[in-house]
Amino acid sequence: MARALQLAARGLYTTTPNPRVGCVIVKDGRVVGEGWHQRAGTPHAEIHALHAAGDAARGATVYVTLEPCSHHGRTPPCAEALINAGVARVVAAMKDPNPLVAGGGIAMLTLAGIQAEVGLMEAEARALNPGFVSRMTRQRPWVRLKTASTLDGKTALANGASQWITGDAARADVQRLRARACAILTGSGTVLADDPRMNVRDIDIGRQPLRVVVDSALRTPADAAILPALIACSHADPDRRSALEQAGAEVIVLPAADGRVDLTALLTRLAQRGVNELHVEAGAALNGALLAAGLVDEWVAYMAPMAVGDVARGLFAHAALTSLGAASRFHLADARQLGGDLRLTLLPS
Repeated sequence: MARALQLAARGLYTTTPNPRVGCVIVKDGRVVGEGWHQRAGTPHAEIHALHAAGDAARGATVYVTLEPCSHHGRTPPCAEALINAGVARVVAAMKDPNPLVAGGGIAMLTLAGIQAEVGLMEAEARALNPGFVSRMTRQRPWVRLKTASTLDGKTALANGASQWITGDAARADVQRLRARACAILTGSGTVLADDPRMNVRDIDIGRQPLRVVVDSALRTPADAAILPALIACSHADPDRRSALEQAGAEVIVLPAADGRVDLTALLTRLAQRGVNELHVEAGAALNGALLAAGLVDEWVAYMAPMAVGDVARGLFAHAALTSLGAASRFHLADARQLGGDLRLTLLPS
């Protein structure tokens, strides 16, 4: 199963909106076939492994990181292919959270007389697909917030200068985070201040994540580098909307009660579009709004060993707290050094 998980990770950047899945077929203590899902619409991991195994699959044990599918989607059911191949046993790391499967694959295998088990290295399999699990069980993407700051928690000087707080190794790592995401989210303030492209560079993944801008008043310029993008606003001036749409933008109106964009509704819309992992690179306003709404699932904080003082720009903007008990709390899941910088991965407590 550990090998199957390694294979699944090869699809880290390419399988969206599908999960990353790996498969290993073993007979008489020897690996006879292996494969991984490479891209949506192409054969699943089990099919690649069965093709590699050929006749040796009959009577073999199959290790797969996700329950074999039992429904017809873009491809036929993998459970059916395993039955036709005559395998004797299937060990899945986890049940498929997709309601279209959700135990159906295991049931199909069991009914055909194949020994089927679930749960081996389940935690590792879930960690490989947090976005797919989130979209299937919560109907919203896994929200990964990235920040880059000084040691005293500042993202830029008071005059806006921020290039570069972190070094080459940290910035290259951010590209890998972008590459695994289905969509990249930022706010109109960042667009107006920096005119970023918010794309994947230096990694050839054969696609670009969907770019999304939260822009309540529709202030994004029609010549912004981030276009084409999905722009979520709370009210749409017809002329501005027309100019943006002519520039390739898709504009959706999602007003909240406070006049800003309804962020929960936006995440629901993104899930409906097949977004599993949402990578956020934004300013203090949007960061603070996501944090206050309880929508941050993972915080990746890059910290440079420098201090710039309390008048510089901070990470999160939200209402002043009156007690520490009201603070957003996280626990440390990982810490490592990248070049001269520190990367902390934090999960909500």
